[in-house]
Amino acid sequence: MTSSERAAPFYCPYCGDEDLRPEENGGWLCSSCRRVFSVKFLGLSLPEVSR
Repeated sequence: MTSSERAAPFYCPYCGDEDLRPEENGGWLCSSCRRVFSVKFLGLSLPEVSR
């Protein structure tokens, strides 16, 4: 995935509505509650292996 592509969230984390529109700077606008939010991928967490 290049920096111009992004994964789209399926629903608003505040009200649960599914009508989301892309905003500038990587944000998403929920057309129901009018909140603008962003989603950030932090990384993967791998379980520790005990020997």
